[in-house]
Amino acid sequence: MAVTAESLTGSGKSPEAFRTISEVSNDLNLPQHVLRFWETRFAQIKPMKRGGGRRLYRPDHVALLRGIKALLYDDGMTIKGVQKMLREKGTKTVIARGNASLELTLESAKVPADAVERLSALKDRVDAERTVAAADAGENVDPTRIRASISRLEKLLEKLESD
Repeated sequence: MAVTAESLTGSGKSPEAFRTISEVSNDLNLPQHVLRFWETRFAQIKPMKRGGGRRLYRPDHVALLRGIKALLYDDGMTIKGVQKMLREKGTKTVIARGNASLELTLESAKVPADAVERLSALKDRVDAERTVAAADAGENVDPTRIRASISRLEKLLEKLESD
């Protein structure tokens, strides 16, 4: 399945259109209260507020939220770790992580010839980098989430090898 503007937004809206919190919640499969909480933890997420406090998210906010979700849920990082990454590496790095997560799909018609090798290398990197980063930063990284992320990569790798 190709990634299109409509598949990114989940609606018929233009990719440049602002999104309500309910649209963003549906697109990212996150509860609205999580999005509001993340606004308090990540200064980069500042939706425009209309009358009555109605939130409108710009496309770059949605992309950033997608990256934050991937780092927290898929990679097992802590909120402090993501905050540090945003401070040190900037929003573009986090947005790129979210885009990579979005584009990785098994339904894609064109699987690169070296996909198995690339996924295997990525799995090894995720395992090593999370361990090293957690030790360096003295952070509390949840090993269960890291193992789950690696497990998903291994399953994807097995699927690709069998195709």
